[in-house]
Amino acid sequence: MITSDVRAGLLSNVDATKVASPKTKRPLGTFEIAAIGLGFMGPVMAMSLNGIGVAALVGKSVPFTFIAAFIGTLLVAYGFVRLTQRITHAGSVYALAGTTLGPRAGFFGGFALLGTYIFFAACIVGACAVFFEAMMAELGVLMPPGMWMLVALGVGILALVLNLRESAIVARVLLGIGFVGIGAMLVLAVVIIVQLGAGTAPVSTGLDLSTLTPGDAPITAIMTAAVFGFLSWAGFESGTSLGEESAEPKRVIPRAVLLAVIIGGFVYVFMMFAQTVGFGTDEAGVEAFATASSTLTTLSSMYIGPWFAVIISIIAFLVAFGALLSSSTAASRLLFALARDGFGPKSFAKINPTTQVPSVSVIVAVILTTVMALALGAFGATSVDAYYWYATMGTLCMVIAYGMTSIGVIRYTFKKGTGIPKWEIIFPVLALVFLGYVYVIQVVGQEPPYTYFPWLAGAWCLVGLIIVLSRPALAKRIGSRLTVEDIDA
Repeated sequence: MITSDVRAGLLSNVDATKVASPKTKRPLGTFEIAAIGLGFMGPVMAMSLNGIGVAALVGKSVPFTFIAAFIGTLLVAYGFVRLTQRITHAGSVYALAGTTLGPRAGFFGGFALLGTYIFFAACIVGACAVFFEAMMAELGVLMPPGMWMLVALGVGILALVLNLRESAIVARVLLGIGFVGIGAMLVLAVVIIVQLGAGTAPVSTGLDLSTLTPGDAPITAIMTAAVFGFLSWAGFESGTSLGEESAEPKRVIPRAVLLAVIIGGFVYVFMMFAQTVGFGTDEAGVEAFATASSTLTTLSSMYIGPWFAVIISIIAFLVAFGALLSSSTAASRLLFALARDGFGPKSFAKINPTTQVPSVSVIVAVILTTVMALALGAFGATSVDAYYWYATMGTLCMVIAYGMTSIGVIRYTFKKGTGIPKWEIIFPVLALVFLGYVYVIQVVGQEPPYTYFPWLAGAWCLVGLIIVLSRPALAKRIGSRLTVEDIDA
């Protein structure tokens, strides 16, 4: 048992501004924290785009593939759920790996996760522009090339304004946007299933339940496609960055993480079943699915009407913006946590006394990611390029960060007094196998410019490794801080 005197001694070497924690006027609850994860995941965005490549690989077995991806995500989420039951910190992987594997590993994992959040936020700036262009196209307005950069700038400014307010406000905005989007998708799915059941659908293959089985798709194709399905859950853990701003974090955060994964899983599998049977499970239907530009708007026009396609396109843009709010929130909280422990400018660790938000970290996170997206546009890249290029780099960093958490929970399980049954290590071990496969698929067999992205993501993580190895004093300070966080949480 560590006494208050020892705790005070540990804190005496850390500047007061660095140990301050962001607070909210009303602590965040389970659903609000889950909204951060769901907002990062962007269900409408994911369901509009992520099934297309899967259909090209596995044909009509898209729903089964998403079931496999769901299982893989649950394995990865296990480490976050178990560790957040015991550790509360604004640094997510930074603290989870640091407390279980040591401060150097924590910094390395946190730096990799910071890359994930920054790259994903930049990619989502591009996604906002993609869906804004799609929305305008549904309204009959074609935007000239390059105009997407103005959209990116606009959403960046708006995200900055909202993120500088109390975090509970951002969470509620995300909650509203996310559930409106999910509701609209479910309406479409129900209409598709009802029409197919009644025999009034524009396709004749009916409610083909064989889509929930592997069918004729080879297992290698299903596992490769499951990687693309897994990306639909990217950022499910982002709500852990608000652990210090929540009520009863050791109860709320694990539930919120698991809730985000489960809600996403059931919605994704159900929507992929509706989309697969909606396009039709014959050769022509699979081809239509695999070549669609946005599956939800296409199916909306087929089953409900062009007016609903317009509504879906508007919601998709709003959901993409919600994902930007969530990813930039997560990035800013991680910048705050690193600076509080001595890495980065002290101003990053300062809390605005009025909003209780780390304002400087928020400003840096939003401006940096917006500029990253605009930089590609300045060299002629499209909004779609910005989305996919930065998403790939973010995914590679994400796999490393998630892997650090899985390794951390394995080691933590064997510590005395953790209360975790030893047999449970099978879950993080399988998670590591799955993450390794995800990484290999993202690297092997790619073509330029995607062959360059592993090097860029690797360079980011290498910088983190060099920093922590070259600054032992930083590692010691992080170790003291993480010890205090683990005790106080």
